[in-house]
Formats: sequence, structure tokens, C-alpha cells
Amino acid sequence: MRPELVIFDMDGLMFDTERVYYEAWEQAAKFYGYEFNWDIYIQLVARNSRTIGMILRKIYGEDFPYEEASQKKRELADQILEKQGITKKAGLMELLDFLEAEGISKAVATSSTREKALAYLSLGGVKERFDHIVCGSDVVESKPNPEIFQVAAQALQKIPEKCMVLEDSKMGIKAAKAAGMYGVLIPDLVKADDEMREDASFIVSSLHEVIDLIKNEKQVVK
Repeated sequence: MRPELVIFDMDGLMFDTERVYYEAWEQAAKFYGYEFNWDIYIQLVARNSRTIGMILRKIYGEDFPYEEASQKKRELADQILEKQGITKKAGLMELLDFLEAEGISKAVATSSTREKALAYLSLGGVKERFDHIVCGSDVVESKPNPEIFQVAAQALQKIPEKCMVLEDSKMGIKAAKAAGMYGVLIPDLVKADDEMREDASFIVSSLHEVIDLIKNEKQVVK
């Protein structure tokens, strides 16, 4: 299929940041006296700040200092990225070049706050390459609700049937399906399970393969 708009998630899709966030959350939780593990982190992926707070308070109790821990997590993540730099996923720049050459619109739809999203997109050198950016703070509902993708499409006056969403998470690919858009799953930290395969329109292994998918040069088996 040839889309008129390709919507990109950010963390884990464009940038290899999910590992950084896990390490930062683990350290932040420990700082406040809480144990943090992989099973908890997976519940937070692709969620906005409000939803993450609700999830963590449900796990740890209402006394969990979410605002303080979240701020600590952001500081730790920034320190790690400042030291290590931000790593772009393979194929990102080639895909952006291809979409621009083909005249296909590009948007970002990330659950991150606008401040963080703009900082990371600038650090990765790609902020100016997108036609529109929607962040978690711009919408009410969190993925798997389709609101964030609907807002991106409406801003660029594209109908859902002509939109392709690139996602690495279960919540993100569910949101793409709920929006009536083609959801392309590119797994990052979590391998595709049966539910993800059911929700995804296509599954590929890298952003490089999205080019072949759009050019109809790749047959993708879910």
C-alpha cells in the first residue's frame, strides 16, 4: 500500500531509548525505596505520564511518590543520554529520505511530553524533517486509545485509510488498529506475540524494510 501519511512513534522506533528508560526507572524507584523490574516496565511502554502514574500507584500503592520519582527518572535518563548520546535506529534516515522524495507526509505521535520529544528529536537531528508532531501532553487518552494518531492525521488532513503507523509496542499497534490505519510493527525490546500479530497489519524487522513495503517489493508474513 502507498500511504499519504506515515506516522512515527519515537522511543524504541526511531531511537534506541527504551533500554535507557528502563535503567533510569530502575534507579529512580530504588532511590525511593521501591523494587522495579521488567514486568512493571513493560506496562509503562507507550503510555503517557498520567497513565504511567496511575499504573505505578496501582502497583506500589497510593503513597508512591510518582511525581518525584518521574522527575528523578527524567534526570537520570538525561544524564545517560548526555554521556552516551542518542542512538538512531537503523534505516531511519534512509526512510525519511525516501518519504520526502516520494512526497509522503511524515508525523510523530509519541506518548512523551512535548519538552522531551522536541529535545530528543533535536538531539537526533530529525525534528525539522517532520510535518507535524503530536505528544502525550497534547491528547487526553493514552495508547491503546487511537486519539493521538487521529489528531496527527486530522492536523495534516489525511483520512485513516491513507495512513501508515510505525510502532514497536503492543499498546501502539493496538492504537493504530483502533484508528483504522495500517499498523506496521517493528519489534524492539519485546518480541511480537499472538496478540500483536493479530493487531498489526504488517510486521517487519527494521525501518529499512518499510521502504520495500511501501514500494510493494517485500512480501511480509505476519
